[in-house]
Amino acid sequence: MAAVLFDFSGTLFRAESTESWLRAVLAEEDLALSEAELTKTVQALEAVGALPGGDLPPCVPADLAEAWATRDVSAALHRAAYTGVFRQVTLPGAGLHDALYDRHMVPAAWAPYPDAAEVLRALRERGIGVGVVSNIGWDLRPVFREHGLDPYVDTYALSYEHGVQKPDPRLFGAACELLGADPRDTLMVGDDRHADGGAAALGCGVHFVDHLPVTERPDGLRPVLDLVG
Repeated sequence: MAAVLFDFSGTLFRAESTESWLRAVLAEEDLALSEAELTKTVQALEAVGALPGGDLPPCVPADLAEAWATRDVSAALHRAAYTGVFRQVTLPGAGLHDALYDRHMVPAAWAPYPDAAEVLRALRERGIGVGVVSNIGWDLRPVFREHGLDPYVDTYALSYEHGVQKPDPRLFGAACELLGADPRDTLMVGDDRHADGGAAALGCGVHFVDHLPVTERPDGLRPVLDLVG
């Protein structure tokens, strides 16, 4: 393999828990809930699949269906789709829905998987190009910089910057072009069989990892090193 493409959420990084997400925003807004109220609100947010980077919503309201289906092609659609899902849950402040969206974009809301730095560094040492291909509506580069992984990434192909989202082969093709890599010599690593599996249409190899909390997946990326040879 000449290059490896990685998904972001659930592959290289994992979002914080819903409780951590909500607590952080309440603290920033100088608001307080009792522990019972906080637990109830966390459960409500989890039930609708509100946390970006967490479990997908079990059911998207009809008036959000169109925006949700194309949420990753622009920053505006991404915000509208997610804040629309958030608004299914009553929160103790009018601005909290937008504050929750803003929180999920900060580096502190994300943690790299334990073996991410090791694997990316090893690929760099082997001279293998590395790209990040993500369905997303905001610039994730600061997350990589803050956690020290940006030096190991050669390029980023982000859906909202290209106006297409996975599994559209064009997004994977853009990443390969930026790396100067033949898709047939490129491996795509991701956690979503539908979205990330789209790379196969270009002739890329595809390898899947489990979308688990960081404490439950200490070495899920290491098999990549064996796959690239």
